Amino acid sequence: MIPIKKRGLEIVRRLRDGGQEAREKVYTRDGPRIGVALGGGSARGLTHIPYIEAMDELGLKPSVISGTSIGALIGAGWANGMTGKELREHSFSVLGTLRIIAARLWGAQIRNIGGFFQNGFTVQLDAARVVDAFLPDGFPDDFKDLKIPLYVVATDFQSWHQAVFSAGPLRQAIAGSIAIPSFFKPVPFANHLLVDGGVVNPLPLDQAAADTDILVGVDVNGDPSELLNKTDYKALDMWFGAAQIMMHSLTAHMMAAYPPDIYVRPHLQTFGALEFWRVREIVAHVEKDKDNFKRQLARKVETFLAHSGDITRAG
Repeated sequence: MIPIKKRGLEIVRRLRDGGQEAREKVYTRDGPRIGVALGGGSARGLTHIPYIEAMDELGLKPSVISGTSIGALIGAGWANGMTGKELREHSFSVLGTLRIIAARLWGAQIRNIGGFFQNGFTVQLDAARVVDAFLPDGFPDDFKDLKIPLYVVATDFQSWHQAVFSAGPLRQAIAGSIAIPSFFKPVPFANHLLVDGGVVNPLPLDQAAADTDILVGVDVNGDPSELLNKTDYKALDMWFGAAQIMMHSLTAHMMAAYPPDIYVRPHLQTFGALEFWRVREIVAHVEKDKDNFKRQLARKVETFLAHSGDITRAG
C-alpha cells in the first residue's frame, strides 16, 4: 500500500503539471467536492469557457454547478458532459458571425442586425427560442438527464425574489435565467414570471456552496477600468453600465455571505455586452489567465488532500 500522504502528493504533482496523466481524470473518494458558480455577463460570459477548459486539463470535474444568465446556458452544456473544448467549438460554430447569429434567430426579420445590437432594442426576443437556437442538437429537456447537478437562477419579476431551478423542465428554466429585461420577453414558467437572474443574483455562490469542499466563483461582469475617462455613452451603454454597477454590488454582498475559495474576475470592458459575434476574441482574451487559475485550484486541492484521511485515485 502506498502511504496516503505520498499518494496525495503524487495527485497534486499531476494536477500541477497539467500533463497527460492529469487529463486521465483524477478524482478523490470523499472529495474534494468542487462547486462552481458561473456568473452572468451577456457576451462577456463566453469567458467561462477557458476556465472550464482549465479544469478539464487538471482532470477535475465539479460536483455541482450553478449558473445565472449566460452562466446558466454554458453551465447546462458543462453539466450535460460537454468539455471546455466542445463548448468552445460549439460557441464558435453558432456565434462566429452576425450572419450566423441572425440566421439562427430571426432570418430576415431584422435586416440590420448590427444596428440592432449597437443602437438599441426594436423588438423583444423570445428567450425560449434563443435557448433552442443555441443549445446543441439532442440536448436534454429535463434536469434529471444531466450528468452533473445544475442550479439555474432566474428572477421572479412579480415577487422580487430569486427563483432557483434544479429539477423539471430544463430549457424553460434557462430561458428565464437569460431573459434580460427589455431585450427579452419575460418568461412565464412554474407559476413565476421570470427575467434575467442577474437582477437578483449575478454570481450564485449560494447555490454552489452546499456540501462542497472547494467553492469557485467565475465573475464575468467586468469592471470600470477601461471606461473611467469615457464620456460619449450611448443609451445602450448607459443601460448595460447601470446593470453592471448593480450586479457588482450584489456580487459583493454574495461573496461576503459565501466567500469563494477561488474567485476570478477577468477584465472584460473591452467587449460590449451584446458582441457575441466576437466570441473568438472574447475567449482568447482570458487564455492568459488559465495557468494562474490552474495553480490556484491545484493549491486548494493540495490543501484538501493534505487534510484528507482517505485518498484514492480512479482513472
